[in-house]
Amino acid sequence: MNHNDRLTRLRYALDIKDNDMIKIFELGGVTVTKEEVREMLKKKDEENYELALTNENFERFLNGMITSQRGVREGAPEPVLELHNGNANNLLLKKLKIALSLTSEDMLDILALAGVNVSKGELGAILRKEGHRNYKPCLDKYARNFLKGLMLEYRKDK
Repeated sequence: MNHNDRLTRLRYALDIKDNDMIKIFELGGVTVTKEEVREMLKKKDEENYELALTNENFERFLNGMITSQRGVREGAPEPVLELHNGNANNLLLKKLKIALSLTSEDMLDILALAGVNVSKGELGAILRKEGHRNYKPCLDKYARNFLKGLMLEYRKDK
């Protein structure tokens, strides 16, 4: 799963409109047009998108998501981009936990909605900082199912 897949699934799960996507990118420090957003979401073939989303822009989108959901903290420094070659799925889960004000129990419930049972310890290992001795990389399967659970939770009334 690449960044474009993650962005597409997140957009669908939370029902984010194109104009809102542009605003979220801007809050993260990236200026994009409506056409660029559509190119990021549109596949040109089985595995490739018309406009590939970079690590930096994906992380900036997630930071913008936090700002759009929680507001700007007064006196807080600019969020530091982690820009690592590590697991983007871990970053996705961490940033969504912050943006949506989720507790670990909420995250476990969301995963359970998608049919995945994870222990609290496993989830804690996924949410740890890379390099920590108990850190565990988040597999695509868990990230996909978390986004599926989000969709089931946030779009259940639609």
